Amino acid sequence: MPLINENSRGVFVIAATPFADDLSVDVAGIGRLTEFYRKSGADGLTVLGIMGEAPKLSSSEARTVAAEFIRQAGDLPVIIGVSAPGLAAMSELTKAVMDMGAAGVMVAPPSTLRTDDQIVSYYQMVGETLGSDVPVVLQDYPLTTTVQMPVAVLNRIFETVPSIKMLKHEDWPGLAKISALRAAEAAGARRVSILTGNGGVMLFEEMQRGADGAMTGFAYPEMMRDVVRYVTAGEIDRAQDLFDAYLPLVRYEHQPGLGLAARKYVLKQRGALASDKLRRPGPSLSDADRAEIDRLMARLDRRLKELG
Repeated sequence: MPLINENSRGVFVIAATPFADDLSVDVAGIGRLTEFYRKSGADGLTVLGIMGEAPKLSSSEARTVAAEFIRQAGDLPVIIGVSAPGLAAMSELTKAVMDMGAAGVMVAPPSTLRTDDQIVSYYQMVGETLGSDVPVVLQDYPLTTTVQMPVAVLNRIFETVPSIKMLKHEDWPGLAKISALRAAEAAGARRVSILTGNGGVMLFEEMQRGADGAMTGFAYPEMMRDVVRYVTAGEIDRAQDLFDAYLPLVRYEHQPGLGLAARKYVLKQRGALASDKLRRPGPSLSDADRAEIDRLMARLDRRLKELG
């Protein structure tokens, strides 16, 4: 399996973790879900992220899930989330998944970091601990981590930790940040691949600002694939028309708290999951929620037919 690098592009779907109705890990369902992502146009997968409910898995379950996704993915690169309170646990999981064939690992900063120097020092320690041969994705998601990383801090990290090859950009608002990072690159800063998250809600604009693609879990990966492709090809109106058709469902899935439940329901309705169960703690959809999602999916089908 190829390793990620600073030129990696496209759509790396944040994979859900399939659970059975009894909340055990549906290992057999991982193959079904991986094939769905492949057919939907994913260029890679990211496993054990927030959408993958990684904190709700035991350490042995996490390894099982990672191993099965890597096995089922074949030639699709798979990034594994390895964030942990301590570097020893992070290093142990990283070695295990890289030996399995992972394409890289993703690390979010611990919420205890407060100063710029602390943030830079932390990622320097991550790079030293994991080793120069392990490609790292830096997850910039202050809404969850509470850690603010300005452009100047990110560029310090990129220059001093060469194993960081990719930024998962989820700052909010964040369009100006992408522009500033690309301006720094044009002025001589080291290039790092930028894939964006936040459910894809700003993907159209993010691509125009210089993002290389998306890394998020929206339940219609084909939308992200086509928006990335059309913007890259300069077909801006075609990209926006397509994005606009999906936007009501993107918005619904992006609700804090309820969004993952909505996303797993859509994946079940699309045949990618046998069960839409979330492990506790986690929300459950009401009948009204499901009816709203069903309506949005039916409306989307009509809009796509109109667009041809």
